Amino acid sequence: MSKKYNRRSFIEFLGKGSIGVAVIPGLLYSCSDNHHDSEEAKKHQSLSKKKFPFDPILPTEQDDLVLAAGFSYDVLIKWGDPINDSEKFGFNNDFIQYLPVEGTRDEAILWVNHEYVDSRFVSGWDDGVERTLEQVHEEMNNVGGSFIKIKKKGKHWKFDNQDTLNKRISGHTKIPFNWDSPIAGRDFGMGTLGNCSGGLTPWGNILTCEENYNGFYGETDHSTGVPVHEASSLKWEEYYPDNKPEHYGWVVEVDPKTGEAQKHIALGRCAHECSKLHELEDGRLVVYTGDDGYDKCLYKFIGSKPGSLKEGTLYVANVEKGVWESMDYDSQTILQENFQDQTEVLIRARESSLMVGGSMLDRPEDIEIDPITGSILIALTNDPNKENYYGSILRIDEKEGYDGLTFDSDTHLAGGEEMGFACPDNMAFDPRGNLWFTSDMSGSVMNEPPYTAFKNNGLFFVPRSGEHAGEVLQVASAPTHAEFTGPCFSPDGKTLFLSVQHPGEYSEDINNPSSHWPDGGDSVPKPSVVCIHGKALDGIMEM
Repeated sequence: MSKKYNRRSFIEFLGKGSIGVAVIPGLLYSCSDNHHDSEEAKKHQSLSKKKFPFDPILPTEQDDLVLAAGFSYDVLIKWGDPINDSEKFGFNNDFIQYLPVEGTRDEAILWVNHEYVDSRFVSGWDDGVERTLEQVHEEMNNVGGSFIKIKKKGKHWKFDNQDTLNKRISGHTKIPFNWDSPIAGRDFGMGTLGNCSGGLTPWGNILTCEENYNGFYGETDHSTGVPVHEASSLKWEEYYPDNKPEHYGWVVEVDPKTGEAQKHIALGRCAHECSKLHELEDGRLVVYTGDDGYDKCLYKFIGSKPGSLKEGTLYVANVEKGVWESMDYDSQTILQENFQDQTEVLIRARESSLMVGGSMLDRPEDIEIDPITGSILIALTNDPNKENYYGSILRIDEKEGYDGLTFDSDTHLAGGEEMGFACPDNMAFDPRGNLWFTSDMSGSVMNEPPYTAFKNNGLFFVPRSGEHAGEVLQVASAPTHAEFTGPCFSPDGKTLFLSVQHPGEYSEDINNPSSHWPDGGDSVPKPSVVCIHGKALDGIMEM
């Protein structure tokens, strides 16, 4: 698919929303107003004649965070930095959520996920060597998530490590299940882990998603009819045998004020990449979430009571038919024939979803709702088993509203050398409605065929308007073996918070790592959160 074709399709798509984007969109808080008087029109015409804010960069293998001219970055916080007197910022930061502090524009709380650990760096353990309980505890301390208080001084955000709001959620945190029956013998899970992307509730709580949970306590294989435990790579189950695999793989809600958390069973159990929530006019909630794996499914939960993430029905997308298929035990005979009850259906969502007709997709990862058109965008990262090396972004348009059960779908953007990107992952819309996304090429294949042309992972920008509307423009390149995750904008759009995850992950020798970012020299690489800003980003906010 050529760039020209994709750009034309994208521009045609821009006009499909109920708000319309025939004119250059203003900041999203004013998008509900369709009226543009003559003075506003003149202003937009003047802005459209301005020089585009930046020239995109070319792919690079450089071990650095490389930005297009006009962008700058500051390191906000790094792995191991103290956040209070007793806790430290965890490893492999991912999803970021900006929570404004009421009454000020210059203070905020950031929630940051900590997805997984590289034992060699975190605890000093390597596979094949006997490990200790202390090493397991150190790894458990480095997963989950962090709340950190930040303040803006001039144009720069700084982390305040003395603020009482700073706190950690980890692999040790006791988290109850929001359900009426026990899950694998318990009414709580010990800790949260594999936290990839997430979401935000209307009442300001964080939704953090447990993705590749099987790497910590293993998984239960039901394929033979007799449950068999599959061992994890980290072997935590050897030290905590009561922590069952079924206690993980859920969407977890966390209160930023208290740190109290709960695991939402009604949303199903899988390798949740994210949870994109939409509140209906009557207060009911709709949650979209994807299962990050080859031949895995896309889900939608539709609440039946206002504000509830427990009362409602889970559906799976049948993309071929354009239908959301119910995963309700009481209404699906095939589920009644294969499972004991709704609890088992939800625990084994990967199996039950296929039984009712769920489509097997190519790693459904992040999900965003277009703030202008209302379309749902899903990053389908790739599937080499199907010779889909580059992935795509799928677009779904609900026919009957977000709580409807039929939809249209199409490819929004397709990866490839002509398009300049491969393996789309996390996405975000800025306050002007422009799309930003990151790539997720594995370090094991990075700079190898068929990914040679893309070099390191990148950050990409798709303008909504102007001469480059619909084009995919590379803004940044990640350090060696790293990927960018968790893009999140400040309300004014003039700061992009971004995680730099797992630099140097495929180092053959940790004493001579493949990356030394961010400190340089012969330092150990450290996952970090950065703040991107500059004249180019300011210019984008004026487009």
